[in-house]
Amino acid sequence: MLDKFNRQITYLRISLTDLCNFRCKYCMPDGGVFKKNRSEILTFEEIYYIAHLFVENGVNKIRLTGGEPLLRPGIENFIESIGHLNKVKDLAMTTNASLIKDKALKLKRAGLDRVNISLDTLNPKTFKDLTGGELEDVLEGIEASHEAGLGIKINTVLLKGINENEIDDFINLTIDKNIDVRFIEVMPIGPTAAYAKDKFLSCDEIIERSKLKKITKDDPSSPASLYKLEGAKGRVGFINPISHKFCQDCNRMRLTSDGKLKACLHSDKLIDLKTPLRKGEDIRPLIEEALRIKPLKHKLDQGESIVESMNRIGG
Repeated sequence: MLDKFNRQITYLRISLTDLCNFRCKYCMPDGGVFKKNRSEILTFEEIYYIAHLFVENGVNKIRLTGGEPLLRPGIENFIESIGHLNKVKDLAMTTNASLIKDKALKLKRAGLDRVNISLDTLNPKTFKDLTGGELEDVLEGIEASHEAGLGIKINTVLLKGINENEIDDFINLTIDKNIDVRFIEVMPIGPTAAYAKDKFLSCDEIIERSKLKKITKDDPSSPASLYKLEGAKGRVGFINPISHKFCQDCNRMRLTSDGKLKACLHSDKLIDLKTPLRKGEDIRPLIEEALRIKPLKHKLDQGESIVESMNRIGG
């Protein structure tokens, strides 16, 4: 699968639900979001069929997202079905980890390879203020994931005045365990765009004041620049879509929980797969259309942002 800029699409992110049990301030507006009718959400069978088409045409990496994907009943069985797609080399899930403690081993046995855990602070009070959740639930989820043998990446959104004093604490998590910590520049997306702009903190500022040594990426298409503390088991990554674009190496598409194909995270152009799929129509030409409309780069640096919130799109 090649887009018009000759980029090969090998990565599909699939949102399983728009629901989330957290209310992160840079993700959801204060008033919450309108809950979609469950009939609008793709069934697991429909998601599997779409994923199958992508895998048969070159996608070998799938990440399941939300909202919070663990809120969707039956996720273990679905993961097992996706795991049976032999061409999938990497099956991951983005989660806040608050619900994974009792499911981690089942998910690993079902075929999940790793988890990307969203965690922006190690301070219980700050965590409560930022997400509405309990930090202890997440920390127990991280430990359970580690014990189950799941690969772990901790994604930390940089927020000026909120967690910049905890940067070293996050980096130190990589010393004794094979855990990757990735710092992400907050992106102005949807109704919380103003909050993101106010709290923006550049990855460059963190790199300049750290004692990290840059290392070679094992995946050239990964958006993260990798670093390491001397003697540490894990790595530290920096994802900076605002200060340093990485669009030229983009190899992904996104499928929203309500069946829209999104060729670029920062574009409002969506292609409806659900309606024709439910009519029994061939959706492969629509996937080809998504390849044609995939833009060369985002325009966040020019002040443009999308209108949808991240819980709708998939993290």
